[in-house]
Amino acid sequence: MEARQTKWSAFKRSFRKNWDLYLLISPVIAYFLIFDYYPMYGVQIAFKNFIAAKGIWGSDWAGFMHFERFFKSFYFWRLIKNTLGISLYSLLVGFPIPLLLALMINEVGSKPFKRFVQTVTYAPHFLSTVVMVGMILIFLDPRHGMVNLFVQWLGFQPISFITEPQWFKSIYVWSGVWQGMGWSSIIYLAALAGIDPTLHEAARVDGASRLRRIWHINLPGILPTVIILLILNVGHLMGVGFEKIYLMQNDLNKESSDVISTYVYTSGIVGAQYSFSAAVGLFNSVVNFVLLVSVNYIAKKLNETSLW
Repeated sequence: MEARQTKWSAFKRSFRKNWDLYLLISPVIAYFLIFDYYPMYGVQIAFKNFIAAKGIWGSDWAGFMHFERFFKSFYFWRLIKNTLGISLYSLLVGFPIPLLLALMINEVGSKPFKRFVQTVTYAPHFLSTVVMVGMILIFLDPRHGMVNLFVQWLGFQPISFITEPQWFKSIYVWSGVWQGMGWSSIIYLAALAGIDPTLHEAARVDGASRLRRIWHINLPGILPTVIILLILNVGHLMGVGFEKIYLMQNDLNKESSDVISTYVYTSGIVGAQYSFSAAVGLFNSVVNFVLLVSVNYIAKKLNETSLW
């Protein structure tokens, strides 16, 4: 009891001293409370047979029935395989490339050329997903797309990239890398800017090459930033984006493009199976949460760098 009163007194003193900072952060807190935490009230429909006319409280409890239905369904392993496959592919390819790009930009001596490269690599980030997918469809068109024109120029038959399942993951991942690598490299460039330049000067005096300085100064200097971003990326491992996949999806490539987010949409919104889709979405979120906590714990033990 005394400990609680002590903590409360300390909080009141802190609030009186820093009331302006608390006021400044209050809109952010209100945003998360209203749009992130309050909607969690509706998660309970995953354990109910939700009927809109009866409302959430009036609907009957179903327990884990919807979860069992999902685990036993024909689509379960296909959804898990596609979701994990695309996520791991994106992580293995999309995570190191912005880091490499930042290291290369940081080594460029000409400022005009550096600004030009940054502008060119940042620009695709500002394309909307719809425009991005439209460009992909145009470039990969079997008859008039520039990729297939190049393939035919090499003497091969045109390829229907969008309708063949084996090409879907690569198209999704590499187009995402092209669109996001410049923007993702900004945080690494900011971290590199904070490295003490005297370390490089001392290394030059000792005869260290450019690659040696990158390996022994730049990489260790930004390692905490790399670990934090890796933790955040692993925390979204099961959270493959819905919009881009849905726009690229068709009946012919659905075997490799159907993921949990698209399945939740088709079963919940299109099929009006609200409780079932809520159960699938909750399962996905729980897996992401477990991955985030696990990777954060491992990173803290190994490198003493973590989110908390």
